[in-house]
Amino acid sequence: MEFTLVRAGQPIPLADLIVLPGSKNVLADLAWLREQGWEEAIRRHLRYGGKVLGICGGLQMLGRKLHDPDGLEGEPGSGDGLGWLDMETTLAPEKRLTRMRGRLTLDDAEAAGYEIHMGVSQGALAHPAVQFDDGSVDGARSDDGQIFATYLHGVLDEPAACQAILRWAGLAEPEALDYPALREANIDKLADMLERHLDLEPIRRWLP
Repeated sequence: MEFTLVRAGQPIPLADLIVLPGSKNVLADLAWLREQGWEEAIRRHLRYGGKVLGICGGLQMLGRKLHDPDGLEGEPGSGDGLGWLDMETTLAPEKRLTRMRGRLTLDDAEAAGYEIHMGVSQGALAHPAVQFDDGSVDGARSDDGQIFATYLHGVLDEPAACQAILRWAGLAEPEALDYPALREANIDKLADMLERHLDLEPIRRWLP
């Protein structure tokens, strides 16, 4: 498995899965994406059977329309989304920030993460991406099964969810990677290295 971070001015390479991540300014970032020629590249990717994962701002970009009536991220107004999900998003002043647990509608895989966004998306929920433990649903899946989009940041952190998404993207036997455990192990390694190579006593004296 190979991962490529595509930067400005670079073409999107041949891939099984394209990930559209979060954004601090969805309309402006979508305009920038189009300037790179990536809209047509993603369209071609979908035409040939590729998969697209949208997370938070990426989910909002995949809908038909984006509305920012109060100018929360720029000039007030609306813009066309990529149009591959039958939904619209309106930015609202109140930001949603919460931890959530549930199960993906892919393989009924356990998932967890957090939502942090101002957008309220409506439509396309006949095929949600996540069923939360509190009974609510999140995100959307396209009718053709090629697009999976969610507001859930960290959706790839849970091993079962990561495996389910990679299988959906075409990887027959994805490795079970426990990302939270790996992250904690690396933090411990960093702490051990600092303890070996730094004099921590002055720092301890500064701490209350």
